[in-house]
Amino acid sequence: MQSTNGSDPQQANQQQQQPPPPPPQPQQWMAMQYPAAAMVMQHQMMPPQHYPQHFVAYHHQPHQYQHQHQQQHQQQQGSNADNRTIWVGDLHNWMDENYLHSCFAATGELASMKVIRNKQTGSSEGYGFVEFFSHAAAEKVLQGYAGVLMPNTDQPFRLNWATFSMGDKRSDNGPDLSIFVGDLASDVNDSLLHETFAGKYPSVKAAKVVFDANTGRSKGYGFVRFGDENERSQAMTEMNGVYCSSRPMRIGAATPRKSSGYQQQYSSHGGYASNGASVQSDGDSMNTTIFVGGLDPNVSDEDLRQPFSQYGEIVSVKIPVGKGCGFVQFANR
Repeated sequence: MQSTNGSDPQQANQQQQQPPPPPPQPQQWMAMQYPAAAMVMQHQMMPPQHYPQHFVAYHHQPHQYQHQHQQQHQQQQGSNADNRTIWVGDLHNWMDENYLHSCFAATGELASMKVIRNKQTGSSEGYGFVEFFSHAAAEKVLQGYAGVLMPNTDQPFRLNWATFSMGDKRSDNGPDLSIFVGDLASDVNDSLLHETFAGKYPSVKAAKVVFDANTGRSKGYGFVRFGDENERSQAMTEMNGVYCSSRPMRIGAATPRKSSGYQQQYSSHGGYASNGASVQSDGDSMNTTIFVGGLDPNVSDEDLRQPFSQYGEIVSVKIPVGKGCGFVQFANR
């Protein structure tokens, strides 16, 4: 039977029972099935706890991965993160600050440069420092100049992060990473001493042979500075007795001065003695004499007096004949 208005009652009833369609929701997540795609990216993406395990939230993951990558990169930078200075080695005597400027000025971030020179002779020690305006610029130079030949030479740049400031001063809070090298042949200079150690220990920062201020001749000993404590310890053992030029080296510990350079105290081990190395114990406040061992037979009283005079007024210097040792007495402790 049909209704008076001519419509089908059953069809009208069905239309009334159908609920209105829900409004469209904005899609915030893109789901990927785990076996197909997420196996490739599971090291990058982790599903949120309120999602089933076979789905992964996609749009947040690039940010998360980038953050993790940045943290790993920062950890790799280590203590060099704020360093803006690089060490430049293997410099020839004619290479000065102008030369270093010409080498690195193209970076546009060159702040300053310094060639380390012998205080007595004024000649180059064979290394220097270049400071940049940013750590990124210094790091770019270290990477970009690797293997590149130095201008007007046939040798490549030798670069590394500087562990000392432009004034070549070590932080008082930092560890002593230097060793004493004795029994050096007369022809050994800074470059040869540096090459002898740097070829085996990559962390070597600098090497210095001590010369007599009056004669300009080598005193037969020097120092090597390291950037890694483990390599320094290895060198103390492995390089003792190894030949440098025509003579085997004698290795010992070195105690740095508080300002710069190295404390000039000999020790019976062939190195500079530690603070308070005296005949009597450190507890004797009246003692003003220190013992100096391992002296070369040709060392005179004046030779022994010279390196110690910078620490105070010297009363007397005595070297017993044939004993290989001496005594330096100061006016006060």
